[in-house]
Amino acid sequence: MPHRENLHELLQRVGLTVIENVCPGSLFPPEAGWRIARGIAAPHSADLSALDAPWWGRLADTDGEFLVAVRGHRIGGNDSWWTRVRCTGEGVPGLTDAPGFVALSLDGQVLLAEAPCADGTRVTALDRLPERLAEVAAVAGRETEIERAEVWAAVPGPHPWPLHWAEGIGFNPAAPDDLLIQLLDVADGFLLGCDRAAVLDAAITHPNPAVRSTIANAFRPKLTSDQWVRLVRAEPSASRRVLWAELACAWGAELPESLYDDLLAGPCRAEAADLPGLPAHLVPGLAADADPQVRATACTRWEDLPSPVRERLLADTDATVRTAALLSHHTGVPMPREVFAALPGPRRALEQCRFTPELEAELVRDGDLEERRALAANPRLGPHGVAVLAEDPAGDIRSLVALRSDLSEEQRAAVHYEFDPSARSRPLRWIHDLHGDAVAMRRLALSSHPLIRRGVARARHLPADVVERLARDEDRTVRLFLAESCEDAPAELLLEVWRWWDGSFSHPDRPRGHPNFPRTGLLRHADDPSGRMRRLVLDDPESTPDDVARLVRDPEAEVRRRAAEDLRLAPADAVRLLNDPAAEVRNAAIRNPQLPARVLADLLHDRDTASTAITNPAIPVPVLRRILAAAATAVAAQRSDSGSAAPAVPAQP
Repeated sequence: MPHRENLHELLQRVGLTVIENVCPGSLFPPEAGWRIARGIAAPHSADLSALDAPWWGRLADTDGEFLVAVRGHRIGGNDSWWTRVRCTGEGVPGLTDAPGFVALSLDGQVLLAEAPCADGTRVTALDRLPERLAEVAAVAGRETEIERAEVWAAVPGPHPWPLHWAEGIGFNPAAPDDLLIQLLDVADGFLLGCDRAAVLDAAITHPNPAVRSTIANAFRPKLTSDQWVRLVRAEPSASRRVLWAELACAWGAELPESLYDDLLAGPCRAEAADLPGLPAHLVPGLAADADPQVRATACTRWEDLPSPVRERLLADTDATVRTAALLSHHTGVPMPREVFAALPGPRRALEQCRFTPELEAELVRDGDLEERRALAANPRLGPHGVAVLAEDPAGDIRSLVALRSDLSEEQRAAVHYEFDPSARSRPLRWIHDLHGDAVAMRRLALSSHPLIRRGVARARHLPADVVERLARDEDRTVRLFLAESCEDAPAELLLEVWRWWDGSFSHPDRPRGHPNFPRTGLLRHADDPSGRMRRLVLDDPESTPDDVARLVRDPEAEVRRRAAEDLRLAPADAVRLLNDPAAEVRNAAIRNPQLPARVLADLLHDRDTASTAITNPAIPVPVLRRILAAAATAVAAQRSDSGSAAPAVPAQP
């Protein structure tokens, strides 16, 4: 394979000395430079057929240094960096022979570029760049209704990006339900965040299995129990029907008995028998099944089996069934040493079975590390075994013991467990099951173990005294979980957590989206040293467009992003923010409906911004329909070429 020239090699070959790669920081970003080089929201450039030596002289400082980005060499992807270089020779650098470049003076005043466009190569030469960009923004912001109508009448234009439009159109909040239903035939990624009942109903019965898979596998899908049932029944694949039913149970859906009957009658009976929501009265029938796998599964529901059926399973002709029955039998009846020694493998017994006092004492004293670790989490371990393992030389075993539900808080406090406050905290099921027990919550909220208190803080509702105590907890993750999960969390706590937490994947709207989060009096944070607190100013109902205009110029990107999202953003400021150093600010400005139509239409026709621009709700619905038609045609052609029937859209460049 021939060597592919990297960026530094290319720059050195054309006579430039590489000094360093430079994060845009507060600089004008390369991404905005590429957009201007393509003529989008850009000032009029000097009329040049090529970049001559005088322009290069104005670009470089007294040491011959400037910033450059070369097409095909985007350091950092979509949030690319500049490369600082020094030109030591005279005349025009060999960059004019490159596949495209953008160059910027160190003071941000001069921009030179060559970029490919539909008509060939576009040459850009600009001085007084900040001043001229401000002029462009002011002019764009004065767009009239007639001008907007003319712009939208011409969309989609002669240089469309239909596959990129297909990728993003489903995330446009202005797109009506019927358009999104049509989009299912083109792309289905938008279903991951969709909560529209009509669209979900259409996806459930969509003929393309990829669409049905997307909706079933979506993170926290917003399906009702009835929709889950219809999704399962509409699925022609027997294995997928069981899989969808399993997911439905995991998300708390209630499935009717008739559906379980249908699944058990299908070819995937063994998998259906393992569904956690299977009604208890169906379990005895599984114990007499001809398939040993089904009988073994029935053993896991031991409490739902009558004594004669249990006895039959313990004497089953299949060894796997007998072992499963034996393990379930000894969850209640202590297992003696001879039975334990005869097991094909000890692991499951160590995790779930009761043992005779003699065997238990031997296992906790003489078992190897893995055996003792399994015993430490066994909910049926006796008090003597728990006491021995609480003093085990292995710290991780003591830590498992410290989280057992059968310890008193005095016993728990006596265990020398290991605890890393920064480690990920997983929910404890036994605490979750007690969330509705106010007495238990009061007791556990006093625990010396932070993970126990964290488990309490995850409750949706808590007594007022427990909330007050946890809101002052020394462990800030306890306070975070209270802010995320508990509907009774106080406003003061939510505001305190907001200073250092902006939402998680599982709780993206907390604490700011919490119903108790303060909505008034936020203007007092206008001069707060923390940018996160200054963001809140625009949430105050007494804030004004002037506040938005001020925060547009804030030194911190997260504050500018909040201003870029505000519907009171001035059109000229929306255009200005397209040049922001931070990609998240630029993208927020692209999505703001205050962006002038001509600029937005240009962004729709630029590869780098097409999939973001299509989500802007200012695009008229008739235009969205024309765009969808173009996207559908392009995707159909792509599928025809690849022989695929599944939705296919490209990743962002």
